[in-house]
Amino acid sequence: MKSKAIFFKLYEENPEQKKIDRIVDILSNDGVIIYPTDTVYGIGCSIMSRTAIDRVAKFKGMKPGKERFSLIFDSLSQVSKYARNIHTPVFKVMKKALPGPFTFILHSGSKLPKLLNSTKKTVGVRVPDHNTPRTIVEHLGVPIITTSIRDEDEIIEYSTDPELIYEKFSSMADAIVDGGYGNNIPSTIIDCTGDEFEVLRYGLGDPELIL
Repeated sequence: MKSKAIFFKLYEENPEQKKIDRIVDILSNDGVIIYPTDTVYGIGCSIMSRTAIDRVAKFKGMKPGKERFSLIFDSLSQVSKYARNIHTPVFKVMKKALPGPFTFILHSGSKLPKLLNSTKKTVGVRVPDHNTPRTIVEHLGVPIITTSIRDEDEIIEYSTDPELIYEKFSSMADAIVDGGYGNNIPSTIIDCTGDEFEVLRYGLGDPELIL
């Protein structure tokens, strides 16, 4: 039986470098982590680890290669390495919205589907308004997978208490990052791959403020 995950308490304003280094080491060695964002808590891993991606897919009940994951980036400049056809109107909207509670669907760059072992031609892009996941990605050097931690409670829907998350999901991950209580509203998803912007899901971000 897998041992329980390591529990890290990190403060968003000034996350301890030693703890960031340990988390990055876990991710660099096929690890899976649960971490806070500006919306809901997420579970994810490095895009460089097929083993870890398969573990996250299993956690979400997805078939390997058929996953619908988004990626967390540390900045807009990092996004350009993994997405293509970011036209000026799209870039202007993203610059206005990010960091923030939005997921943008873009055309994936040529190397991304190979890294993810996926046939998908698009990628969901997140630059959360939360220092902890951005700092982790910055030190890891590559984006991390992000998919939400859902609660079995139909009313709550998303788990917000990191200690309860640890109790429920510590066997599913190698590290759980406590960043305080999370939100229970997911990101707003905007598809930028067509001729016009299309809001696929209304969440925490208000699309009227950026479109």
